[in-house]
Amino acid sequence: MTANKASSSQHPADNHDLIRVQGARENNLKDVSVEIPKRRLTVFTGVSGSGKSSLVFGTIAAESQRLINETYSAFVQGFMPTLARPEVDVLQGLTTAIIIDQERLVGNPRSTVGTVTDANAMLRVLWSRLGKPHIGGPGAFAFNVPSVRAAGSITVEKGGKQAEKVVFTRVGGMCPRCEGLGSVSDIDLSQLYDESKSINEGAITIPGYSMDGWFGRIFNGCGFFDADKPIRKFTKKELHDLLHKEPTKIKVDGINLTYEGLIPKLQKSMLSKDLDSLQPHIRAFVERVATFTTCPDCGGTRLNEAARSSKIKGITIADACAMQISELAGWVRDLNHPPVAPLLTALRHTLDSFVEIGLGYLSLGRPTGTLSGGEAQRTKMIRHLGSSLTDVTYVFDEPTVGLHPHDIQRMNELLLRLRDKGNTVLVVEHKPEVIAFADHVVDLGPGAGTAGGEVVFQGTVDGLRASGTLTGRHLSDRASLKPSVRKPSGVMKVRGARAHNLKNVDVDIPLGVLVVVTGVAGSGKSSLIHGSVSGRDGVVSVDQAPIRGSRRSNPATYTDLLEPIRKAFAKANGVKPALFSANSEGACPTCNGAGVIYTDLAMMAGVTTVCEDCEGRRFQASVLEYRLGGLNIAEVLDLPVADAVAFFGAGKARTPAAHAILQRMADVGIGYLRLGQPLTTLSGGERQRLKLATHMGADGGVYVLDEPTTGLHLADLEQLLGLLDRLVDAGKSVIVIEHHQAVMAHADWIIDLGPGAGHDGGRIVFEGTPADLVAARSTLTGEHLAAFVGKRSRPRQSEALRAP
Repeated sequence: MTANKASSSQHPADNHDLIRVQGARENNLKDVSVEIPKRRLTVFTGVSGSGKSSLVFGTIAAESQRLINETYSAFVQGFMPTLARPEVDVLQGLTTAIIIDQERLVGNPRSTVGTVTDANAMLRVLWSRLGKPHIGGPGAFAFNVPSVRAAGSITVEKGGKQAEKVVFTRVGGMCPRCEGLGSVSDIDLSQLYDESKSINEGAITIPGYSMDGWFGRIFNGCGFFDADKPIRKFTKKELHDLLHKEPTKIKVDGINLTYEGLIPKLQKSMLSKDLDSLQPHIRAFVERVATFTTCPDCGGTRLNEAARSSKIKGITIADACAMQISELAGWVRDLNHPPVAPLLTALRHTLDSFVEIGLGYLSLGRPTGTLSGGEAQRTKMIRHLGSSLTDVTYVFDEPTVGLHPHDIQRMNELLLRLRDKGNTVLVVEHKPEVIAFADHVVDLGPGAGTAGGEVVFQGTVDGLRASGTLTGRHLSDRASLKPSVRKPSGVMKVRGARAHNLKNVDVDIPLGVLVVVTGVAGSGKSSLIHGSVSGRDGVVSVDQAPIRGSRRSNPATYTDLLEPIRKAFAKANGVKPALFSANSEGACPTCNGAGVIYTDLAMMAGVTTVCEDCEGRRFQASVLEYRLGGLNIAEVLDLPVADAVAFFGAGKARTPAAHAILQRMADVGIGYLRLGQPLTTLSGGERQRLKLATHMGADGGVYVLDEPTTGLHLADLEQLLGLLDRLVDAGKSVIVIEHHQAVMAHADWIIDLGPGAGHDGGRIVFEGTPADLVAARSTLTGEHLAAFVGKRSRPRQSEALRAP
């Protein structure tokens, strides 16, 4: 009987079925305690800034990664980023966390969709085994491996020492002309220097080449030319030494240095790097100085002639990487070679995963730097769909970004498949279509910023609907079509657009109204608008490129709000404006204006402590004695945007320039952010809306917005739509690339691209009003918009799909 009792009772190891969080205080969290079921799909929702990312990414995922890093040897940890311990009392039941966020895949210029998913590596092995003629191993088809030949002698000890001559050869696939980049750069010398000036007079116009520092000492001490002579009077040899001289050891003022010509130095420091990874002023310089053209030797394939000569069933590896992945998957499926059967099975699975996840329109040769945030996130998912790991915690940050409503159902199925393999899936999401599939929901709020940071509901989706929270009340919201639309004031003509997959598109975009451009992911929306509209005069474009900034950057510095504030403080107190910058004269000398002290503990995780001298306020004590409207500069930077609007709008602190910037920030839904809050603590959606607020101040007649609803809660949509209306009513033209049905329903004119993605897209499938689109129901977008506005019953998903 005892044996029967023991067998029927649960094993102790099976009791750990919850992730327990107690006393989480990261960022704005207020002693949050929550229990999350393992091996289930849990969705975290709440208004923007309520603390979702702080709980999921800043607490649960951060502690999981920190604990994993501590399992490595001290030597290995020295090469890894040090992760601070999150502010939380107890975290129990954690498993290995894999974060799949929206950070761009900004690798080096040789990074492609194929290289980051291992599909390229499998193709290289395939060609090395089956390609005719056979030219070498997998490295012979790698565009990042150069061919190397070397000869020399080695000493071999065989009883007596004797020298033997050896020849070393490595066959690589890199094109020697472009070095595997696929393009060659031509440099505009007029952008490097002003030939009418001498070097000492500031002739060199490359960013960072100041004659007051080391460059001045090197140019004056190298002896290859006269730094006081105008460059136009240089001899051929002097000009060659200035521009092209190979690295040469020199001695200046008794110090050993290396001199190198401007062009090879630029190639290494700027031109060989990914443009998106450069600082804005460096990027602008590179775009001015270098013109990139397709490599004439390899035709942009990045591979040398030998690699391009080997074929399987009539196609080269370059052809395979250029094919649309959905087509390549079909080609690989037709291959049948028993010796490489396991490799073909793995390759088919990887390529099929691309198609399943909605990325079948990409090619393996597509540079990763050109992918949108949503495409980058889904590309990262490819690695995990075929993973053998179970009992892993997968953490997703809005996986539906950039997805058409038609594709969201497919994403839901992939999330459920990960869960059904025995994994815990945590998703930060606002879309009701994803929330509806959750096994468990955690709703944070009730407000944003300091008004948020609490768990206002946890339970089932039906419980959320009945809870009365802000999310619960808006979960079933459905937009209605506008009874009337605005009349356009003119048109912007686009003729013969052929960027990427566009098929000679002609379209007239109405001006003076709200235009929404939509279509499935990969249909050509961004290619049409960013390729044919964004570069025109008077067009202000707010794309999805992430804003960059250090932990010293904050909303006040990013939007140039700090400038009028500093001037207002200086004028009110009769002192210099530089005193009111934490990056200048007013900075606390102990922490250099950071507000915290970063202590590197070598092999252990670094420690961050609040500066004892300024108590985290970042300024010298003497600076804090100066006041404006009763507040010092640290107190002003601690104000939320909404409070700062009132503070600078009236009274003694009235500053119209600051008030205008603050009002734009409030209009885009970030009124809860503090002016001095580090940019590193902002979510992706908050950063994009901060960028939107900045660009709204630009002088332009046409505004192009790329998915402004990213990271926006259902309750904030009305505010965004009101902002778009105000822009149009002020005489502006607004063009929005968007998938959200509420924005489509609010449009005056819709341009729908499709009918599919990649080769199957690139055409205009509908132009007209939202009402006409719903009435016609001739496109995927029309079907989903009709369902959203209630013109047809919404298709119900099977309950079996949701069962854990």
